[in-house]
Amino acid sequence: MKALNTIIKDHWGGIVALLSNYIQDLDLAEDAMQDALESALIHWQKSGIPNHPQAWLFTTAKHKALDKIRRAQNFANKQQQYQLLLDLNLKPETQEQDYSIPDERLRLIFTCCHPALDPSVAVALTLRLLGGLSTEEIAKSFLLKTKTMAQRIVRGKKKIKFAGIPYKIPEKEDFSQRLDVVLTVLYLIFNEGYAASGGDKPIRQGLCDEAIRLTQILFKLCPQQAEVKGLLALMLLHDSRKKSRYNHKGEFVPMEQQDRKLWNKKQIEQGIQLTQSALKQKQLGSYQLQAAISAIHAEAKDHKSTNWLEVVLIYDKLLSIKSSDVIRLNRLAALSQIKPVQELIEPVNQLESSLKKYQPFYAVKADFLNKIGEVKKAKFYYQKAIDLCENEGLKGFLIDKLQKL
Repeated sequence: MKALNTIIKDHWGGIVALLSNYIQDLDLAEDAMQDALESALIHWQKSGIPNHPQAWLFTTAKHKALDKIRRAQNFANKQQQYQLLLDLNLKPETQEQDYSIPDERLRLIFTCCHPALDPSVAVALTLRLLGGLSTEEIAKSFLLKTKTMAQRIVRGKKKIKFAGIPYKIPEKEDFSQRLDVVLTVLYLIFNEGYAASGGDKPIRQGLCDEAIRLTQILFKLCPQQAEVKGLLALMLLHDSRKKSRYNHKGEFVPMEQQDRKLWNKKQIEQGIQLTQSALKQKQLGSYQLQAAISAIHAEAKDHKSTNWLEVVLIYDKLLSIKSSDVIRLNRLAALSQIKPVQELIEPVNQLESSLKKYQPFYAVKADFLNKIGEVKKAKFYYQKAIDLCENEGLKGFLIDKLQKL
């Protein structure tokens, strides 16, 4: 049923969050929600969709959870949860606005992304509990076996339960640090979609869309957090180029060759507006600055007219708050647009020991060497880049560059 799928997409995380808040058990909340969905498939086909479907789902899930507690052998130890459930007197026709539960959903976001959890587990939990994706869908998106992904999700839930990870929003003094973890997890989800680490599709658009949707939820819940705005802006600006990044054969197209008419103007406008709003708050963070760089690319008429000096200056600012050799590499790539490449070879060489497993490093170095006429060395580094590349579309592009030398 298409309508049910839409409701799941929009309200799964909110309903699971509210249930989890009351019963303090992620497994029971999710199981009850699954049971409620099965009931919906039966009843809605017969009687039609209720006026307030999410309220219907929540009330049904609440009763399903209550039934499970009643049947549990350790019922005596569950009296507190039982009483909490009895106290929930929401009627099936409760108004829709009663389900805009921002606090509960925010608690669930921070629980899924707790620093005690491995990032891969946090990603899986976030997509499962907040995104409403099935274990099979998540496993497929990350090219893993369903059993492997299921183990990650179970491991995460057990960690939350047995380590006593609190189901709450962090205190004010810990909020920023914990928010960084949440943003990292959301960015990991987006990056895996934007530049797929394997498989026959260079872009996993479903993951990009889900990361953007979850970040939009976080933005609604934390509208004054500059870095949340920055991350959402960065995702939108990157995603705006999706139709131009690969050609009809699935081959990678570098930015300087992309058809900018294919770029999504609405996403660009939204991204630029969010970036400007975040920067005005004067609480600079890495996502805001990365978004600012993407905005410069988006505003340029073509690659040549890009304000490369401003890009380099933003990279300098980015390095002042986040020391990273990947950022240094990107800065050198931008700097090569306004300075002789010969002057940049040595700075690139200095990064090799720390980036020896980073495919873009070898591609950049190969490009630099080719530009100064060191063709033999360029071939060697293109091959290194190809060997490390797991994205088939990008690998084909690199092979083509190597063959043309």
